[in-house]
Amino acid sequence: MKHFAISSVIAGLALGTCNLDAAPQGTKGVEEFDPLAFPGKVVGDVVVPVPSEVFSVLDKLGEPNWRAELRKAEMPTTSDRTKLSLLFGYTVAEGFVAVQAEDKETVKDLGRDVINLAKSLGLSKSVLPHAQSILDAADKSDWSTIRKEFDQTQKTVRDTMEQMKDLDLSHCVSLGGWLRGTASVTSVVKKGFNPDRAELLNQPMLVEHFVASIEKMPAGTRDHDVVRSIRKGLAVVLEQMESAVDGFTKDAVTEIGKTCDGLLVEILAKK
Repeated sequence: MKHFAISSVIAGLALGTCNLDAAPQGTKGVEEFDPLAFPGKVVGDVVVPVPSEVFSVLDKLGEPNWRAELRKAEMPTTSDRTKLSLLFGYTVAEGFVAVQAEDKETVKDLGRDVINLAKSLGLSKSVLPHAQSILDAADKSDWSTIRKEFDQTQKTVRDTMEQMKDLDLSHCVSLGGWLRGTASVTSVVKKGFNPDRAELLNQPMLVEHFVASIEKMPAGTRDHDVVRSIRKGLAVVLEQMESAVDGFTKDAVTEIGKTCDGLLVEILAKK
């Protein structure tokens, strides 16, 4: 079985759209949709779908209170490109949560954070058109356009980094986004736990891909304090996923969420 992941933010998103409207309202289990039909990039044998589609599935499985999932985090000031890359991924993932919450002012704040982070990374020329489109669409409450532009922002940054031979930083963008997206999913799943909803977290192959990516990073990035913490945290997450042979327990979901939340605290730390 191919595992699918949330995140946004993960490696090379937004490669199309899929129609979830056929799923009946009030759906109670993931058997009502086909995860293999999700658009997304295939990394090895791992399907990485468009993040907004995963959030849409969660909506159909219980109508989460997305405003309660928003985190009003202040961006730390830093010139550390590894940390900036992790923060960029985090910010885009937070943008998807804000879109689900239809919180216009938070979307605008995050759009401005995207601009500032892009400037610090030397990528403002590539990112500014997307960020401006996000701000303009927020004024019109055009949520579809905002989702598309967050998707494209993520992809543009990763593609540009890869062209500049900064593959390690591109992976950091993906990691920052995946951690924030997964933290959000675990929070939503815990609040209305059932095994079907928890299956959205069943992504060991993707976690293995991230671990392998870290191990291939240059020593300077691989030995970065936050990246080392992420590597340890991924081992904890992977253990929980591999132990869920008969399905996830609420305790396993809690442990995954706790681990991701702890790593996000390190990413957002003002040091």
